[in-house]
Amino acid sequence: MKLTVVGCSGSFPSAESACSSYLVEADGYRLLLDMGNGALGELQRHCGLYDLDAIVLSHLHADHCIDMCAYFVARYYRHEGGRCEAIPVYGPAGTEQRLTTAYADTPSEKSMSEVFDFRDLAPRSTFRLGPLTVTADRVRHPVETYGFRVEHEGRTLVYSGDTGPCDALCDLARDADLFLCEASFTDGKEDIPELHLNGRQAGECAQQADARRLVLTHIPPWTDPRHNLRDAQAAFSGPVEMARPGAVYEI
Repeated sequence: MKLTVVGCSGSFPSAESACSSYLVEADGYRLLLDMGNGALGELQRHCGLYDLDAIVLSHLHADHCIDMCAYFVARYYRHEGGRCEAIPVYGPAGTEQRLTTAYADTPSEKSMSEVFDFRDLAPRSTFRLGPLTVTADRVRHPVETYGFRVEHEGRTLVYSGDTGPCDALCDLARDADLFLCEASFTDGKEDIPELHLNGRQAGECAQQADARRLVLTHIPPWTDPRHNLRDAQAAFSGPVEMARPGAVYEI
């Protein structure tokens, strides 16, 4: 598998990065994990606008899904070649309604489903997307939110979505080759239960899960990434780094 960081800023885009979006490729298949603010523009640096095979949305906060509205425009109103066929879009229950409401002026209430084949995620579910096996489970966040384990030919990528500390995340991350984990908060500064992780907690989860590599992501512009990196390194014995836009990982 190849993982490309399309965007990794938390809550809103920073001057350097779009919000959460990650491109996973294997055997010519392209899966996008999340499409937050600014992600659609950045995505076109890494693949063609119509080259995605499936999209998986961890939850329905804007910094993880709002550019789906712009992507609807690109797929629905495409002039050259006609309207795109619907591709699978996995998300929490109500994803179609939320995106239709956000767009506010679709031709009909079902226009989104003409280019997106909406499918509801479920806790502890596993499904195939091309050559990839994806396992989803609920994590701790104020809205219905999922973390994902993506497997291909014995290699594993795990993406946390947004979450506070929880057993489900550590179970998903068990023996992961690369653990892409949010670290939004600063240890000792923010302590809001079931909302986000800090760098120390991300490192502790990676250590508990025996993950092989930890990449911290979803750092809001107000959080010092160096602080979170140090905290994660103190808690996790493996390699730790910060996600950055355009970074590519071979898994």
